[in-house]
Amino acid sequence: MDLQPQLFQTRRALLAHASRCLGAAALAGLMRPGQTQAAPAAKSAKTGGLPDFPHHAPKAKRALYLFMSGGPSSIDLFDFKPALRKIHGTELPDSIRNGQRITGMTSKQSEFPCVAPMFDFKKYGQHGTYVSELLPHIASIVDDISIIKTVNTEAINHDPAITYINTGTQILGRPSMGSWLSYGLGSQSENMPAYVVMISKGRGNSQALYSRLWGAGFLPSRHQGVNFRSAGDPVLYLSNPQGVSTEARRQMLDSLAQVNREHFKTFGDPETQARIAQYEMAFRMQTSVPELMDMSDEPQHTFDLYGEDARKPGTFAHNCLIARRMAERGVRYIQLFHRGWDQHNNLPKALRMQCEDTDRASAALVKDLKQRGMLEDTLVVWGGEFGRTIYSQGKLTADNHGRDHHGRCFATWMAGGGIKAGYEHGVTDDYCYNIVKDPVHINDLNATILNQLGIDHRRFTYKYQGLDARLTGVEDAHVIKDLLA
Repeated sequence: MDLQPQLFQTRRALLAHASRCLGAAALAGLMRPGQTQAAPAAKSAKTGGLPDFPHHAPKAKRALYLFMSGGPSSIDLFDFKPALRKIHGTELPDSIRNGQRITGMTSKQSEFPCVAPMFDFKKYGQHGTYVSELLPHIASIVDDISIIKTVNTEAINHDPAITYINTGTQILGRPSMGSWLSYGLGSQSENMPAYVVMISKGRGNSQALYSRLWGAGFLPSRHQGVNFRSAGDPVLYLSNPQGVSTEARRQMLDSLAQVNREHFKTFGDPETQARIAQYEMAFRMQTSVPELMDMSDEPQHTFDLYGEDARKPGTFAHNCLIARRMAERGVRYIQLFHRGWDQHNNLPKALRMQCEDTDRASAALVKDLKQRGMLEDTLVVWGGEFGRTIYSQGKLTADNHGRDHHGRCFATWMAGGGIKAGYEHGVTDDYCYNIVKDPVHINDLNATILNQLGIDHRRFTYKYQGLDARLTGVEDAHVIKDLLA
């Protein structure tokens, strides 16, 4: 007698019944997290987050990350040394480059002439911090920020580098930091997402940005970042179609939620729960987002602070002001990507334009938060995926030289949220090429950000493919305690 067909039928039956059991167990875990061994469930429908989070008392309730996509030149902005003037035009010594892995764009160069900054630097603040003339507004807040000059990464090209600093790995498809924070801490508002992304474009060469940079990866999809657009509805399909009333939309969502709940009982797929949550969030955002984006209640002195560009949707200044309004309304993590820092040529002109577009608003955001009493519990981070080389890319001229990618050391600054004010961390060599003291790997930077939000990065894990995955990777990242107030 042939038993094979019966075996196939038995497997199908087993899987069908088992899925219902697993679905029931998962639902029980969601309803009574303390009575199961399932993954931790949300605290409440209002804020989300995991039980027993945060791990310790947070210094920051929220974080704003001003991400300068393309690699700002630290040499020309923050990491100035008078010795740079003396080495201008000389060849970068082999003892300094030391066999560094370089990009294909300069691998064929036979010479590597050093280029000193083409801009003046002055000392600002109580500690005499060097800042470029290109950043007069950020220079005015040096007593409120910590400048880290020794951030470093192994990545040398844009996409892997920006993926690395945002997700903790160069491998595609992992959760972004904002998604991790949404999963762990949830939102402070039931009417706004926990994680919002906004993008602006400068007047320079712009690298592509992909939605996976704010994706949820293997975390439940409801934790992915919500990308606010600069034109039309801030969020796609936020407005009801013509002829559909709010009451009709509510009735439709109620019916759809019932169908999804039945689907969850049958199959136990957690993404079904995510779908229900996202539909409900979208419905609530139909009221909260238009109010957020309507800046008619902002006084003139706000625009005097941020600049008139703050009135123009799509600009970096506009996004900074919206970010402050989001912070006031309980958004946990706000990330502003500003494109255009990829200056392989024409750096003197292109860098000046980028700074003109971002300097005032970056400083205004810190000042605005401070005057509202929010800076002490809001963490602000400013930086890119890597820096720029001391040597020139292409022909060395006063007005048309460029710089290549440099991940060995680059600058990032932080403010508020329990971070030390008026402080410079780390030392590079006279060529701004290698780290001499106090290196800060990008995973150390992320561990420090998590720490200020009350999270021990070593204990913040998610089971994936049999491993306890975490934002800060498998190596021994550590919190930079010297940065803490």
